[in-house]
Amino acid sequence: MKRLNYLVNGLSALALIVLFSQCTGKTNNQTEAKTTPVAAGLSGMKIAYVEIDTLLTKYNFWNDLNEVMMKKEENVRATLNQKARELDTEVQDFQRKLQNNAFVTRERAEQENARLVKKQQDLQDLQKKLTAELQNENAKNSLQLRDSINAFLKEYNKTKGYSMIISNTGFDNLLYADSVYNITKDIVSGLNARYSSVAKK
Repeated sequence: MKRLNYLVNGLSALALIVLFSQCTGKTNNQTEAKTTPVAAGLSGMKIAYVEIDTLLTKYNFWNDLNEVMMKKEENVRATLNQKARELDTEVQDFQRKLQNNAFVTRERAEQENARLVKKQQDLQDLQKKLTAELQNENAKNSLQLRDSINAFLKEYNKTKGYSMIISNTGFDNLLYADSVYNITKDIVSGLNARYSSVAKK
């Protein structure tokens, strides 16, 4: 009886091994069949890359947009700081009057306190509003930049015929590429030439 059990178990194991080896063979054949066309397609691709950091520092349109934004941010900061200083002076004056019992009535002190609280709330609201406006303008500028680069690349690629142009920011996307595929200088020159011709109109 024990021999029969060993024999059945042995035959079952052998059958499983044969089935497994057949499945593995089929999977390997299928994998080879799938990857071969892809590899063949890749060999005919023409690829280039653009260093985004370099492009941004040298693209005049983006530098001009940044200059405008920096001035706006400085103006917003100056406005908010001035209003905060004015409020701080008024709060200190209120506290001094309160300590010296300079208010004729308690109601008058409460009115002044309520006015200062409202002024503080108005300042916070103004800060939120101006910050949101700056963020919206930054987002709009980023879209303009992207649209500008994409529109130029479409025109540029009509004569160059690249299958793919990759962006590279430090080591984020592209770990290694031969510098022969780096078209950043070409792209920056083309973008700046197009921007200066638009700016002159």
